[in-house]
Amino acid sequence: MMTLTEKDFVRLYTYIHKNFGINLSKKKQLIEGRLGSTLVSMGFTNFSDYVDFILSKASKNDIDVMLNKLTTNYTFFMREKMHFDYFRDTILPHLVQNKKNKVLSVWSAGCSTGQEPYTISIIMKEFLGAEASKWDTRVLATDISQNVLIQAQTGIYPAESLKDMPTAWVTKYFKKLPDGRYEVVPGLKSNVIFKTFNLMDPIKFKLQFDVIFCRNVMIYFDQPTKDALVNRFYDATSSGGYLLIGHSEALNKATTPYKYLMPATYRKL
Repeated sequence: MMTLTEKDFVRLYTYIHKNFGINLSKKKQLIEGRLGSTLVSMGFTNFSDYVDFILSKASKNDIDVMLNKLTTNYTFFMREKMHFDYFRDTILPHLVQNKKNKVLSVWSAGCSTGQEPYTISIIMKEFLGAEASKWDTRVLATDISQNVLIQAQTGIYPAESLKDMPTAWVTKYFKKLPDGRYEVVPGLKSNVIFKTFNLMDPIKFKLQFDVIFCRNVMIYFDQPTKDALVNRFYDATSSGGYLLIGHSEALNKATTPYKYLMPATYRKL
């Protein structure tokens, strides 16, 4: 395995933190382990030349490959189901009762390969039932990685990824393929808008969001980066809107502008 010198380690993690907010300052072994095969496949014989390349010549795809290797895109349908239950049983009834424009604005920030936004979309369609066609329920789904967004837009998943999803939903919203995998049906695909977005950038979408899902993303951020992002989320949240984060994450209760409701669940009052 190629060895990463301390100098090159500092150069690389500083670049990644500055541009993408991801803190890998204590992940030297992880970087060495996960990028070794990438260096070999790209023809590099040492980390120093690779870091030079990343910092000066790399294409967006090269950066994408690196970020995919260094951040784990592990997800499946109905992950952290408690959030989806709360979204269905508490958030949606409140929003539907108080909305006059029939627009439900939901953002899946850090959507990875798409399981989260597709699940959100299914829950809204199921909740609204026959009234769904009268509402704009399109979900904005963003990720920094173009590669995972391509997978998400393709909408094809192994059977085990859907094991926790109700059978009726699988039948209604997925088509089983000859190889045993499942593909999201066109009506559900069209209800999710996938965009490349770096969470370090200013948030300038047209609408404020009723709900922001940003789950298991901020685990890669240090506290100042996380605090700054939460403040940007707050400004992008409509009055009375919600922020849902991963259950392994927590906001600083002393400084966050959101009101704490329960673990991993916050509201803008």
